[in-house]
Amino acid sequence: MDTRDREIFRIAVPAFAALVSEPLMLAADTAIIGHLGTDPLAGLAIASTVLQTFVGLCVFLAYGTTASVSRHIGAEDVRGAMAAGMSGLWLAVLIGALAALLAGAGATLIVGAFGPEAAVGDQAVTYLVWAAPGIPAMLVVLAATGVLRGMQDLKTPLYTVIVANVANVVLNLVLVYGLDMGIRGAAIGTTVAQLGSGLFLAYVVVRAVRRERAPIRPDRSGIRESARAGVALVVRTLTLRAALLIATVVATTQGSEALAAQQVAVTIVSILAFALDAIAIAGQTLTGRSLGAGDVAGTRSTTRRMMGWGVASGVVAAVLLLASVPWLPGLFTSDEGVRHLLVGALVVIALTQPISGVVFVLDGVLIGAGDGAYLAWAGVATLVAYAPLAIAVWLLDAGLTWLWVAYAGFMLARMITLVLRERTDRWMVVGTR
Repeated sequence: MDTRDREIFRIAVPAFAALVSEPLMLAADTAIIGHLGTDPLAGLAIASTVLQTFVGLCVFLAYGTTASVSRHIGAEDVRGAMAAGMSGLWLAVLIGALAALLAGAGATLIVGAFGPEAAVGDQAVTYLVWAAPGIPAMLVVLAATGVLRGMQDLKTPLYTVIVANVANVVLNLVLVYGLDMGIRGAAIGTTVAQLGSGLFLAYVVVRAVRRERAPIRPDRSGIRESARAGVALVVRTLTLRAALLIATVVATTQGSEALAAQQVAVTIVSILAFALDAIAIAGQTLTGRSLGAGDVAGTRSTTRRMMGWGVASGVVAAVLLLASVPWLPGLFTSDEGVRHLLVGALVVIALTQPISGVVFVLDGVLIGAGDGAYLAWAGVATLVAYAPLAIAVWLLDAGLTWLWVAYAGFMLARMITLVLRERTDRWMVVGTR
């Protein structure tokens, strides 16, 4: 393992642990609620899709902040890095408050748009209402984690999410089963865990900002700049979330069992995506730092190295998932129909992982380079290619396995657009902007 590999894994290993811990909160909710029955699990599928869409659209708070902070660090402008990070934190608070209000007050209308059965809809609304107060904390965690990644501090976010996940599991078990609060207890437990992690990480960032004597109060120009830089990443993320939303809507038309199976499948895909995204986090950090320092040749070399590791990681993920297909569905549900539907979907998901490994790495590299405009346009193009495939599955009533085959086509299209971009020099812009 050469110097480049050691540098990649110095960032990727703790990032891997932290990233995997995040979807484990959802996995814990899925496993705990799944044993309450099919309706609660199907309700969680809708509510979690809504919440993940809210939060997913704001992932630029982490990605954009990592790129900005690491560029300033590479240019040896630490105070500027802290000022950029603080603007991202304030933007997270503002967006999070608005999103919480929309999700809580509009829960019935939002869930109704999916057209679920009455019992499933009631469960979804309950979870969404009680989970909404945790949205600002989730966004603060994103922004604060982005700042710390840009500073190459991966341990603090790691330890924080580990504690938050343990707290989440304990609270959910006590509230759901001990106090018999059902799906409402799971939402409350997750919200409390999120609030704790958000407050702690915000404190860590503010302490670093004070140390560098950067401004803590809201800076309107800085917040506007963070928001402006995030627009392209929002579009890019919107296309990714739209693909999963389309899949969930199609699964809804296939009945409660298919929707419940879709929730488990999406949960597993999320865990795998976060795991593979570890090298992408290294890509964001190292690309931003090297371009900030003006090292174009080093950026190209490190990118190619990370692509190789992305493929290798995808192969490992595929083998592990294929080996777990016989027993994994049973961890999430006791419904035989749901478990049967999951088998085919999980096989397709496993075979897609090597493609996903390349996609996540190059996505991270281009985000670190600030190439958001290209990612936005590429995302729109791939969504346009995917939508007819998903609609065909719906019209032909082809089932859940073919729905995930269509999603595999979406990932393949993403890989093609990203590889084509990586082969050019247009994204290699040096300096602090």
